[in-house]
Amino acid sequence: MSASTHPVLIAGAGPAGLAAALALRAAGLPAVVLERRTEESVRPGSRAAYLHGASLRELERLSPGLGHEVAGRGIMWATKRSYWGGKEIYARTYPPVGRAGLPPFTSLPQVITEDLMAAACRRQGVEFHRGVEVTSARSTPDGVLLTDSTGREWSADYVIAADGSRSALRSAIGSPLEGPRSQNTFVVVDLDDDPEHHPMPIERVFHYRHPGVGGRNVLTVPFAGGWRVDLNLLVNDDPARYVSPEGLRHWIPRILPEAYGERVRWVSTYRFAQQVAAHFTDTHRRVLLTGEAAHLFAPFGARGMNSSIPDAVRAVEAVAQALEAGRDARAAGAAVTRFAEERKEAATYNRACASAALEHMLARHPALWLRQRAAAAVADAGRRAGEWLDSAPYGPKLAAKGAARGSY
Repeated sequence: MSASTHPVLIAGAGPAGLAAALALRAAGLPAVVLERRTEESVRPGSRAAYLHGASLRELERLSPGLGHEVAGRGIMWATKRSYWGGKEIYARTYPPVGRAGLPPFTSLPQVITEDLMAAACRRQGVEFHRGVEVTSARSTPDGVLLTDSTGREWSADYVIAADGSRSALRSAIGSPLEGPRSQNTFVVVDLDDDPEHHPMPIERVFHYRHPGVGGRNVLTVPFAGGWRVDLNLLVNDDPARYVSPEGLRHWIPRILPEAYGERVRWVSTYRFAQQVAAHFTDTHRRVLLTGEAAHLFAPFGARGMNSSIPDAVRAVEAVAQALEAGRDARAAGAAVTRFAEERKEAATYNRACASAALEHMLARHPALWLRQRAAAAVADAGRRAGEWLDSAPYGPKLAAKGAARGSY
């Protein structure tokens, strides 16, 4: 079967692929997206439910009105709290945000963000081919040939790989993910909100050693329509005890109002990966890895989707420069190489930040464990100690050197 030919193809219609499609259209280039899922595919869980202000501003730049639309569907919380063994050690409430401009963040299920981005793509003329699973790729000095699960071939000058954590394109270019997984398992639960009968303050709350669940750490975060609960299991815990219906009904009421034990929307377990692809492009500089095709992070600090968007934008900038270079293969290759180096540096930085956050939560090293206990003991007298305990689990808030426009 003859291949369809395109200047650029995008594999994957998650946040990275959709951002790449919007960026291509904003640059005046055609955007064609191949997506494994169909319109009827179920996308469970809130997943990446927190968008940084930088991501909202980028979406607004790519498609005017989109950033405001996403922000309007999400929620913000003004207060964050941390507890140690059931005792509050830190709280901060931020002043109200004015209506003008975009908020510093918003929180909503990833499926809603994706749907809003996809609608913006359709308005801008992006071409979607759903139910198309890319299974193999062959890169040459002249372009890329993709083959899908039906045997159909697709050819392009460049391919932006946004096909997720099990990326066929990453495998095809021989770029393995490198890095560890957490030893501890985390139980992640989405709960439906019950504002009429069992309202809870719209606050982000972190518990060190929550007494209601045997001294395990617990994070609760609100999002539009529900709550995310992360329970940090101990190394020897059996996750099945905590994700069964009986287990959920047992431990959830120990940290939230009792009715929430019956309001579970979705539950899963994770041993969080801290992995970055060996390289972000192929030897011919024709395939560009973005999003979870390029990196996997623990969610603390919300660095996954919020780094996938700048990955995609920078990939499109590189492809546009390469296409403009035309037959100047050296200049075209240099543009893609710059993308690969910059975004790997950003990913490595983000992994380090997420790893620091994860290590702080697990406190496996005696020195850190002792420092945490000392900080908790003096948190009443010294606000800095409580602030450190509150902020450290989410990693440094600095921009990665070399990241496009200072974004993650």
